[in-house]
Amino acid sequence: MSIVFRAKTNFNTKHDAFSYQIEAVDSIKDLEYAAIFHEQGLGKTKIAIDLMEYWFQNRNIETVLIVTKKQLVKNWQDELDEHTYIKPTVLTNKKRDNYYVLNTAQRIVITNFETVETEKFRLKLWLKTRNVAVVIDESTKLKNPDSKLTQNFFEIADLFKIRVIMTGTPIANRPYDMWAQVYFLDKGKSLGMDFNEFKRNTDLKNDLGDNEIQKSLFEEAVSGIFEKIKSFTVRETKNSGIIKLPNKVYHTIISDFENEQLKMYTSAKEELEVLIQKDEVAKVDDESVSLKRLLRLLQITSNPRMLNELYFGNSGKEKELDLLLKTIIDREEMVIVWSNFIENIEYFYDKYKEFGTSKVHGSMEIDERNRNIDDFKKKRTKVLFATPQAAKEGLTLTVANNVVFYDRGFNLDDYLQAQDRIHRISQTKECNIYNIIMKDSVDEWIDKLLEAKQQAAWLGQGDIDIQEFKNNIDYSYGEIVREILKKED
Repeated sequence: MSIVFRAKTNFNTKHDAFSYQIEAVDSIKDLEYAAIFHEQGLGKTKIAIDLMEYWFQNRNIETVLIVTKKQLVKNWQDELDEHTYIKPTVLTNKKRDNYYVLNTAQRIVITNFETVETEKFRLKLWLKTRNVAVVIDESTKLKNPDSKLTQNFFEIADLFKIRVIMTGTPIANRPYDMWAQVYFLDKGKSLGMDFNEFKRNTDLKNDLGDNEIQKSLFEEAVSGIFEKIKSFTVRETKNSGIIKLPNKVYHTIISDFENEQLKMYTSAKEELEVLIQKDEVAKVDDESVSLKRLLRLLQITSNPRMLNELYFGNSGKEKELDLLLKTIIDREEMVIVWSNFIENIEYFYDKYKEFGTSKVHGSMEIDERNRNIDDFKKKRTKVLFATPQAAKEGLTLTVANNVVFYDRGFNLDDYLQAQDRIHRISQTKECNIYNIIMKDSVDEWIDKLLEAKQQAAWLGQGDIDIQEFKNNIDYSYGEIVREILKKED
Protein backbone atom coordinates (compact mmCIF):
# COMPACT_ATOMS: atom_id res chain seq x y z
CA MET A 1 0.00 0.00 0.00
CA SER A 2 1.41 3.40 -1.03
CA ILE A 3 2.08 6.04 1.60
CA VAL A 4 0.08 9.23 1.08
CA PHE A 5 1.78 12.63 0.97
CA ARG A 6 -0.47 14.96 2.98
CA ALA A 7 1.52 18.17 2.72
CA LYS A 8 1.81 19.92 -0.62
CA THR A 9 5.45 20.05 -1.73
CA ASN A 10 6.98 23.11 -3.36
CA PHE A 11 8.61 21.78 -6.54
CA ASN A 12 9.97 25.12 -7.70
CA THR A 13 13.71 25.48 -8.17
CA LYS A 14 15.62 28.24 -6.40
CA HIS A 15 18.09 28.90 -9.22
CA ASP A 16 17.85 28.85 -13.00
CA ALA A 17 19.88 26.28 -14.89
CA PHE A 18 22.36 27.03 -17.67
CA SER A 19 21.00 26.50 -21.16
CA TYR A 20 23.00 23.31 -21.71
CA GLN A 21 21.62 21.90 -18.44
CA ILE A 22 18.06 22.67 -19.58
CA GLU A 23 18.78 20.91 -22.90
CA ALA A 24 20.08 17.86 -21.04
CA VAL A 25 16.94 17.66 -18.89
CA ASP A 26 14.69 18.04 -21.94
CA SER A 27 16.55 15.25 -23.75
CA ILE A 28 16.07 12.58 -21.10
CA LYS A 29 13.20 13.67 -18.82
CA ASP A 30 10.63 11.29 -20.32
CA LEU A 31 12.90 8.25 -20.75
CA GLU A 32 12.70 5.06 -18.71
CA TYR A 33 16.46 5.14 -18.19
CA ALA A 34 19.26 7.58 -18.98
CA ALA A 35 22.92 8.41 -18.42
CA ILE A 36 24.22 11.88 -17.50
CA PHE A 37 27.86 11.83 -18.55
CA HIS A 38 28.69 15.56 -18.55
CA GLU A 39 32.34 16.14 -17.79
CA GLN A 40 33.17 16.81 -14.14
CA GLY A 41 32.63 20.41 -13.19
CA LEU A 42 29.68 21.07 -15.52
CA GLY A 43 26.90 20.73 -12.95
CA LYS A 44 25.50 17.21 -13.30
CA THR A 45 23.94 17.55 -9.85
CA LYS A 46 21.80 20.49 -11.01
CA ILE A 47 20.65 18.46 -14.05
CA ALA A 48 19.66 15.58 -11.77
CA ILE A 49 17.82 17.87 -9.35
CA ASP A 50 15.81 19.48 -12.15
CA LEU A 51 14.98 16.02 -13.46
CA MET A 52 13.61 15.06 -10.05
CA GLU A 53 11.39 18.16 -9.95
CA TYR A 54 10.01 17.22 -13.36
CA TRP A 55 9.40 13.60 -12.36
CA PHE A 56 7.45 14.61 -9.27
CA GLN A 57 5.18 16.85 -11.30
CA ASN A 58 4.85 14.88 -14.55
CA ARG A 59 5.91 11.24 -14.17
CA ASN A 60 3.91 10.08 -11.13
CA ILE A 61 7.11 9.52 -9.16
CA GLU A 62 6.54 9.54 -5.40
CA THR A 63 10.14 9.25 -4.19
CA VAL A 64 13.62 9.61 -5.64
CA LEU A 65 16.42 7.52 -4.16
CA ILE A 66 19.86 9.07 -4.60
CA VAL A 67 22.71 6.58 -4.21
CA THR A 68 26.18 8.03 -3.80
CA LYS A 69 29.44 7.44 -1.98
CA LYS A 70 29.48 7.92 1.79
CA GLN A 71 31.68 10.99 1.65
CA LEU A 72 29.32 12.67 -0.84
CA VAL A 73 26.07 12.37 1.15
CA LYS A 74 26.62 15.76 2.80
CA ASN A 75 27.42 17.30 -0.57
CA TRP A 76 24.04 16.16 -1.91
CA GLN A 77 22.29 17.53 1.17
CA ASP A 78 23.97 20.89 0.59
CA GLU A 79 23.12 20.92 -3.13
CA LEU A 80 19.49 20.06 -2.52
CA ASP A 81 19.24 22.81 0.08
CA GLU A 82 20.85 25.23 -2.39
CA HIS A 83 18.54 24.42 -5.31
CA THR A 84 15.23 23.10 -3.92
CA TYR A 85 12.65 23.51 -1.16
CA ILE A 86 12.64 19.76 -0.49
CA LYS A 87 14.39 18.49 2.64
CA PRO A 88 15.93 15.08 1.93
CA THR A 89 16.08 12.17 4.35
CA VAL A 90 19.20 10.02 4.74
CA LEU A 91 19.18 6.23 4.79
CA THR A 92 22.16 5.12 6.90
CA ASN A 93 23.60 1.98 8.47
CA LYS A 94 21.27 2.44 11.46
CA LYS A 95 18.49 -0.03 10.81
CA ARG A 96 16.11 1.40 13.41
CA ASP A 97 16.27 4.85 11.81
CA ASN A 98 15.88 3.31 8.38
CA TYR A 99 12.58 1.72 9.42
CA TYR A 100 11.14 5.21 9.89
CA VAL A 101 12.50 6.40 6.54
CA LEU A 102 11.05 3.45 4.64
CA ASN A 103 7.66 3.67 6.30
CA THR A 104 6.93 7.39 6.04
CA ALA A 105 6.29 9.71 3.13
CA GLN A 106 9.65 10.94 1.83
CA ARG A 107 10.21 12.79 -1.42
CA ILE A 108 13.99 12.44 -1.64
CA VAL A 109 16.05 9.80 0.15
CA ILE A 110 19.86 9.87 0.03
CA THR A 111 21.92 6.78 0.78
CA ASN A 112 25.28 5.22 0.01
CA PHE A 113 26.20 2.11 -1.97
CA GLU A 114 26.99 -0.01 1.08
CA THR A 115 23.64 0.71 2.73
CA VAL A 116 21.84 -0.49 -0.40
CA GLU A 117 23.65 -3.80 0.08
CA THR A 118 22.82 -4.16 3.77
CA GLU A 119 19.21 -2.99 3.34
CA LYS A 120 18.53 -4.83 0.09
CA PHE A 121 15.70 -6.96 1.48
CA ARG A 122 13.74 -4.03 2.97
CA LEU A 123 14.47 -1.88 -0.06
CA LYS A 124 12.98 -4.51 -2.36
CA LEU A 125 9.77 -4.54 -0.30
CA TRP A 126 9.73 -0.72 -0.26
CA LEU A 127 10.19 -0.50 -4.03
CA LYS A 128 7.24 -2.82 -4.61
CA THR A 129 4.89 -0.50 -2.72
CA ARG A 130 5.59 2.83 -4.37
CA ASN A 131 6.82 4.58 -7.53
CA VAL A 132 10.52 5.22 -6.98
CA ALA A 133 13.11 6.66 -9.35
CA VAL A 134 16.80 6.18 -8.69
CA VAL A 135 19.81 8.38 -9.41
CA ILE A 136 23.14 6.58 -9.15
CA ASP A 137 25.82 9.20 -8.54
CA GLU A 138 29.44 8.31 -9.43
CA SER A 139 28.14 5.26 -11.24
CA THR A 140 31.64 3.94 -11.95
CA LYS A 141 31.30 2.38 -8.52
CA LEU A 142 29.36 -0.28 -10.47
CA LYS A 143 32.01 -0.84 -13.14
CA ASN A 144 32.92 -4.36 -11.97
CA PRO A 145 30.03 -6.63 -12.99
CA ASP A 146 31.35 -9.52 -10.92
CA SER A 147 31.38 -7.68 -7.59
CA LYS A 148 28.69 -8.44 -5.02
CA LEU A 149 27.76 -4.76 -4.87
CA THR A 150 27.14 -4.50 -8.61
CA GLN A 151 25.22 -7.78 -8.67
CA ASN A 152 22.90 -6.45 -5.96
CA PHE A 153 22.15 -3.38 -8.06
CA PHE A 154 21.46 -5.54 -11.10
CA GLU A 155 19.00 -7.52 -8.96
CA ILE A 156 16.90 -4.52 -7.93
CA ALA A 157 17.22 -2.48 -11.15
CA ASP A 158 13.81 -3.43 -12.57
CA LEU A 159 12.01 -2.36 -9.37
CA PHE A 160 12.76 1.31 -10.09
CA LYS A 161 10.28 3.14 -12.32
CA ILE A 162 13.09 5.33 -13.71
CA ARG A 163 16.84 4.69 -13.63
CA VAL A 164 19.52 7.35 -14.11
CA ILE A 165 23.27 6.99 -13.74
CA MET A 166 25.70 9.90 -13.64
CA THR A 167 29.47 10.36 -13.73
CA GLY A 168 31.88 12.68 -15.46
CA THR A 169 34.22 9.79 -16.26
CA PRO A 170 32.11 6.84 -17.47
CA ILE A 171 35.26 5.21 -18.79
CA ALA A 172 37.03 5.55 -15.49
CA ASN A 173 40.12 3.58 -16.40
CA ARG A 174 39.61 1.31 -19.41
CA PRO A 175 36.85 1.21 -22.06
CA TYR A 176 35.21 -1.91 -20.66
CA ASP A 177 34.31 0.05 -17.49
CA MET A 178 31.24 1.25 -19.39
CA TRP A 179 29.56 -2.15 -19.69
CA ALA A 180 28.19 -2.77 -16.16
CA GLN A 181 26.97 0.81 -15.72
CA VAL A 182 24.94 0.60 -18.93
CA TYR A 183 23.79 -2.94 -18.17
CA PHE A 184 22.17 -1.60 -14.98
CA LEU A 185 20.07 0.62 -17.23
CA ASP A 186 19.12 -1.60 -20.17
CA LYS A 187 20.05 -5.19 -19.24
CA GLY A 188 22.37 -5.63 -22.22
CA LYS A 189 20.28 -4.12 -25.04
CA SER A 190 23.00 -1.75 -26.22
CA LEU A 191 26.38 -3.19 -25.20
CA GLY A 192 25.48 -6.88 -25.20
CA MET A 193 24.85 -9.53 -22.59
CA ASP A 194 28.41 -10.90 -22.36
CA PHE A 195 30.84 -8.76 -20.37
CA ASN A 196 33.83 -10.99 -21.06
CA GLU A 197 33.37 -10.64 -24.80
CA PHE A 198 32.99 -6.87 -24.46
CA LYS A 199 36.15 -6.74 -22.35
CA ARG A 200 38.17 -8.79 -24.86
CA ASN A 201 37.25 -6.39 -27.64
CA THR A 202 37.91 -3.17 -25.70
CA ASP A 203 40.94 -4.01 -23.54
CA LEU A 204 43.88 -1.57 -23.78
CA LYS A 205 46.56 -4.25 -23.81
CA ASN A 206 50.32 -3.81 -23.69
CA ASP A 207 50.97 -5.41 -27.06
CA LEU A 208 48.53 -3.38 -29.17
CA GLY A 209 51.40 -1.38 -30.63
CA ASP A 210 52.96 -4.57 -31.99
CA ASN A 211 49.86 -6.13 -33.54
CA GLU A 212 48.14 -4.17 -36.33
CA ILE A 213 45.14 -6.52 -36.57
CA GLN A 214 44.50 -6.49 -32.82
CA LYS A 215 44.98 -2.72 -32.72
CA SER A 216 42.48 -2.20 -35.54
CA LEU A 217 39.88 -4.39 -33.84
CA PHE A 218 40.36 -2.53 -30.55
CA GLU A 219 39.96 0.89 -32.16
CA GLU A 220 36.85 -0.19 -34.07
CA ALA A 221 35.21 -1.66 -30.95
CA VAL A 222 35.91 1.37 -28.75
CA SER A 223 34.83 3.89 -31.37
CA GLY A 224 31.44 2.16 -31.58
CA ILE A 225 30.57 2.34 -27.86
CA PHE A 226 29.03 5.81 -27.73
CA GLU A 227 27.04 5.29 -30.91
CA LYS A 228 25.24 2.40 -29.22
CA ILE A 229 24.24 4.39 -26.11
CA LYS A 230 23.74 7.92 -27.39
CA SER A 231 19.93 7.60 -27.65
CA PHE A 232 19.67 7.70 -23.84
CA THR A 233 22.88 9.55 -22.96
CA VAL A 234 23.75 13.22 -22.54
CA ARG A 235 27.41 14.16 -22.65
CA GLU A 236 29.05 17.58 -22.75
CA THR A 237 32.68 18.51 -22.22
CA LYS A 238 34.36 21.75 -21.30
CA ASN A 239 35.85 21.89 -24.79
CA SER A 240 32.47 21.99 -26.51
CA GLY A 241 32.05 25.72 -25.89
CA ILE A 242 28.91 25.43 -23.75
CA ILE A 243 30.51 27.36 -20.90
CA LYS A 244 33.53 29.60 -20.52
CA LEU A 245 36.09 28.38 -18.01
CA PRO A 246 39.65 29.58 -17.42
CA ASN A 247 42.41 27.65 -19.17
CA LYS A 248 43.92 24.56 -17.65
CA VAL A 249 47.73 24.62 -18.01
CA TYR A 250 49.83 21.48 -17.53
CA HIS A 251 53.38 21.64 -16.12
CA THR A 252 55.74 18.65 -16.05
CA ILE A 253 58.47 18.88 -13.41
CA ILE A 254 61.28 16.36 -13.76
CA SER A 255 63.09 15.34 -10.59
CA ASP A 256 66.19 13.24 -10.02
CA PHE A 257 66.69 10.37 -7.59
CA GLU A 258 68.62 10.96 -4.41
CA ASN A 259 71.66 8.63 -4.37
CA GLU A 260 70.34 6.23 -1.72
CA GLN A 261 66.88 6.36 -3.26
CA LEU A 262 68.31 5.33 -6.65
CA LYS A 263 70.15 2.38 -5.08
CA MET A 264 66.92 1.27 -3.42
CA TYR A 265 64.97 1.63 -6.68
CA THR A 266 67.59 -0.28 -8.71
CA SER A 267 67.64 -3.10 -6.19
CA ALA A 268 63.83 -3.38 -6.18
CA LYS A 269 63.74 -3.32 -9.98
CA GLU A 270 66.29 -6.14 -10.22
CA GLU A 271 64.31 -8.17 -7.68
CA LEU A 272 61.15 -7.52 -9.70
CA GLU A 273 62.86 -8.78 -12.89
CA VAL A 274 63.81 -12.04 -11.14
CA LEU A 275 60.26 -12.54 -9.83
CA ILE A 276 58.77 -11.87 -13.26
CA GLN A 277 61.11 -14.41 -14.89
CA LYS A 278 60.42 -16.93 -12.15
CA ASP A 279 56.64 -16.62 -12.36
CA GLU A 280 56.62 -16.12 -16.15
CA VAL A 281 54.24 -13.22 -15.67
CA ALA A 282 54.33 -10.59 -18.42
CA LYS A 283 50.75 -9.41 -18.40
CA VAL A 284 50.16 -6.03 -16.77
CA ASP A 285 46.54 -5.11 -16.21
CA ASP A 286 44.55 -3.75 -13.32
CA GLU A 287 44.39 -7.05 -11.44
CA SER A 288 47.74 -8.62 -12.32
CA VAL A 289 50.48 -9.65 -9.92
CA SER A 290 52.94 -7.63 -12.00
CA LEU A 291 51.02 -4.41 -11.41
CA LYS A 292 51.03 -4.95 -7.66
CA ARG A 293 54.80 -5.38 -7.83
CA LEU A 294 55.21 -2.26 -9.94
CA LEU A 295 53.49 -0.40 -7.11
CA ARG A 296 56.61 -1.03 -5.03
CA LEU A 297 58.69 0.93 -7.52
CA LEU A 298 56.15 3.73 -7.40
CA GLN A 299 56.41 3.85 -3.60
CA ILE A 300 60.19 4.22 -3.80
CA THR A 301 60.02 7.07 -6.32
CA SER A 302 57.49 8.78 -4.08
CA ASN A 303 58.76 8.15 -0.54
CA PRO A 304 61.33 5.42 0.25
CA ARG A 305 60.43 5.58 3.96
CA MET A 306 57.22 3.67 3.17
CA LEU A 307 59.33 0.57 2.50
CA ASN A 308 62.35 1.22 4.69
CA GLU A 309 61.97 2.91 8.07
CA LEU A 310 65.74 3.28 8.27
CA TYR A 311 65.85 5.46 5.17
CA PHE A 312 66.81 8.89 6.53
CA GLY A 313 67.10 10.91 3.33
CA ASN A 314 64.39 12.66 1.37
CA SER A 315 62.83 11.71 -1.92
CA GLY A 316 64.22 13.60 -4.89
CA LYS A 317 60.68 14.84 -5.43
CA GLU A 318 60.59 16.69 -2.11
CA LYS A 319 63.01 19.35 -3.34
CA GLU A 320 60.67 20.12 -6.23
CA LEU A 321 57.64 20.21 -3.94
CA ASP A 322 59.43 22.60 -1.57
CA LEU A 323 60.12 25.07 -4.37
CA LEU A 324 56.69 24.69 -5.90
CA LEU A 325 54.73 25.31 -2.70
CA LYS A 326 56.82 28.36 -1.81
CA THR A 327 56.26 29.77 -5.29
CA ILE A 328 52.49 29.24 -5.13
CA ILE A 329 52.16 30.68 -1.62
CA ASP A 330 54.27 33.69 -2.67
CA ARG A 331 51.70 34.27 -5.44
CA GLU A 332 49.09 34.35 -2.67
CA GLU A 333 47.29 31.38 -4.23
CA MET A 334 45.99 28.12 -2.76
CA VAL A 335 46.94 24.60 -3.77
CA ILE A 336 45.88 20.96 -3.48
CA VAL A 337 48.67 18.36 -3.32
CA TRP A 338 47.64 14.84 -4.32
CA SER A 339 49.39 11.62 -3.35
CA ASN A 340 48.14 8.04 -3.42
CA PHE A 341 49.75 7.26 -0.09
CA ILE A 342 48.37 8.14 3.34
CA GLU A 343 51.92 8.17 4.75
CA ASN A 344 52.75 11.08 2.44
CA ILE A 345 49.62 13.01 3.38
CA GLU A 346 50.39 12.78 7.09
CA TYR A 347 54.07 13.60 6.58
CA PHE A 348 53.44 16.66 4.39
CA TYR A 349 50.57 17.86 6.59
CA ASP A 350 53.05 18.20 9.46
CA LYS A 351 56.06 19.31 7.41
CA TYR A 352 54.34 22.30 5.78
CA LYS A 353 52.21 23.49 8.69
CA GLU A 354 53.83 26.91 8.44
CA PHE A 355 51.76 27.47 5.29
CA GLY A 356 48.51 26.40 6.96
CA THR A 357 47.56 22.85 6.01
CA SER A 358 44.50 20.61 5.79
CA LYS A 359 44.40 16.89 5.03
CA VAL A 360 41.96 14.31 3.69
CA HIS A 361 42.56 10.57 3.37
CA GLY A 362 40.72 7.29 3.77
CA SER A 363 41.79 6.59 7.36
CA MET A 364 40.03 9.72 8.63
CA GLU A 365 36.42 9.74 9.80
CA ILE A 366 33.96 11.43 7.45
CA ASP A 367 33.29 14.25 9.94
CA GLU A 368 36.99 14.98 10.28
CA ARG A 369 37.42 15.03 6.50
CA ASN A 370 34.52 17.46 6.19
CA ARG A 371 36.05 19.76 8.81
CA ASN A 372 39.37 19.82 6.98
CA ILE A 373 37.68 20.50 3.65
CA ASP A 374 35.61 23.25 5.25
CA ASP A 375 38.76 24.87 6.65
CA PHE A 376 40.27 24.88 3.18
CA LYS A 377 37.15 26.16 1.42
CA LYS A 378 36.87 29.00 3.94
CA LYS A 379 40.55 29.85 3.39
CA ARG A 380 41.55 29.11 6.96
CA THR A 381 44.32 26.97 5.41
CA LYS A 382 46.24 27.41 2.16
CA VAL A 383 47.37 23.87 1.29
CA LEU A 384 45.22 20.75 1.16
CA PHE A 385 47.02 17.39 1.12
CA ALA A 386 44.72 14.60 -0.05
CA THR A 387 44.50 11.15 -1.57
CA PRO A 388 42.40 10.98 -4.76
CA GLN A 389 40.51 8.00 -3.38
CA ALA A 390 39.14 10.09 -0.50
CA ALA A 391 38.54 13.48 -2.12
CA LYS A 392 38.47 13.22 -5.91
CA GLU A 393 34.68 13.26 -6.40
CA GLY A 394 31.78 15.58 -5.77
CA LEU A 395 33.80 18.40 -4.23
CA THR A 396 34.05 21.94 -5.56
CA LEU A 397 37.37 23.36 -4.40
CA THR A 398 37.66 26.39 -6.66
CA VAL A 399 39.17 28.47 -3.87
CA ALA A 400 42.38 26.93 -5.21
CA ASN A 401 43.68 27.22 -8.76
CA ASN A 402 46.69 24.93 -8.41
CA VAL A 403 46.97 21.16 -8.04
CA VAL A 404 50.19 19.20 -7.64
CA PHE A 405 50.40 15.47 -8.33
CA TYR A 406 53.29 14.41 -6.16
CA ASP A 407 52.73 10.90 -7.46
CA ARG A 408 50.11 9.26 -9.67
CA GLY A 409 48.74 5.74 -9.68
CA PHE A 410 47.58 3.67 -12.64
CA ASN A 411 43.94 4.77 -12.50
CA LEU A 412 42.78 7.39 -15.02
CA ASP A 413 39.70 8.35 -12.99
CA ASP A 414 41.83 9.29 -9.98
CA TYR A 415 43.87 11.65 -12.14
CA LEU A 416 41.01 13.31 -14.03
CA GLN A 417 38.63 13.71 -11.11
CA ALA A 418 41.35 15.04 -8.81
CA GLN A 419 42.51 17.80 -11.14
CA ASP A 420 38.97 18.92 -11.88
CA ARG A 421 38.18 19.69 -8.26
CA ILE A 422 39.48 23.15 -9.14
CA HIS A 423 38.51 23.39 -12.84
CA ARG A 424 34.75 23.75 -12.72
CA ILE A 425 31.89 26.24 -12.62
CA SER A 426 32.76 29.23 -10.35
CA GLN A 427 36.50 29.08 -11.10
CA THR A 428 37.80 32.49 -12.23
CA LYS A 429 41.58 31.95 -12.35
CA GLU A 430 43.79 30.03 -14.74
CA CYS A 431 44.30 26.52 -13.35
CA ASN A 432 47.78 25.01 -13.04
CA ILE A 433 48.21 21.22 -13.06
CA TYR A 434 51.70 20.20 -11.92
CA ASN A 435 53.00 16.64 -12.40
CA ILE A 436 56.23 15.76 -10.57
CA ILE A 437 57.87 12.90 -12.48
CA MET A 438 60.99 11.03 -11.42
CA LYS A 439 63.42 10.72 -14.33
CA ASP A 440 64.12 7.18 -15.61
CA SER A 441 61.50 5.59 -13.37
CA VAL A 442 58.12 3.92 -13.34
CA ASP A 443 56.64 7.44 -13.31
CA GLU A 444 57.42 7.75 -17.03
CA TRP A 445 55.44 4.59 -17.80
CA ILE A 446 52.51 5.85 -15.75
CA ASP A 447 52.60 9.14 -17.67
CA LYS A 448 52.38 7.34 -21.05
CA LEU A 449 49.80 4.84 -19.78
CA LEU A 450 47.45 7.52 -18.43
CA GLU A 451 47.70 9.46 -21.69
CA ALA A 452 46.76 6.33 -23.69
CA LYS A 453 43.87 5.61 -21.32
CA GLN A 454 42.72 9.22 -21.72
CA GLN A 455 42.67 8.94 -25.51
CA ALA A 456 40.76 5.62 -25.34
CA ALA A 457 38.26 7.14 -22.90
CA TRP A 458 37.66 10.13 -25.16
CA LEU A 459 37.06 7.78 -28.10
CA GLY A 460 34.65 5.53 -26.19
CA GLN A 461 32.75 8.49 -24.73
CA GLY A 462 32.29 10.10 -28.15
CA ASP A 463 34.52 13.10 -27.32
CA ILE A 464 36.79 12.51 -30.33
CA ASP A 465 36.41 10.57 -33.57
CA ILE A 466 38.50 7.63 -34.73
CA GLN A 467 40.78 9.74 -36.92
CA GLU A 468 41.68 12.11 -34.11
CA PHE A 469 42.32 9.11 -31.88
CA LYS A 470 44.69 7.57 -34.44
CA ASN A 471 46.52 10.88 -34.80
CA ASN A 472 47.09 11.19 -31.05
CA ILE A 473 47.38 7.69 -29.60
CA ASP A 474 50.80 6.55 -28.39
CA TYR A 475 51.06 2.83 -27.67
CA SER A 476 54.64 3.08 -26.35
CA TYR A 477 53.48 2.41 -22.77
CA GLY A 478 53.76 -1.29 -23.66
CA GLU A 479 57.41 -0.98 -24.63
CA ILE A 480 58.23 1.00 -21.51
CA VAL A 481 56.71 -1.50 -19.11
CA ARG A 482 58.38 -4.39 -20.91
CA GLU A 483 61.68 -2.61 -20.45
CA ILE A 484 60.93 -2.27 -16.73
CA LEU A 485 59.97 -5.92 -16.45
CA LYS A 486 62.72 -7.07 -18.85
CA LYS A 487 60.43 -9.65 -20.39
CA GLU A 488 58.82 -9.82 -23.82
CA ASP A 489 55.04 -10.36 -23.98
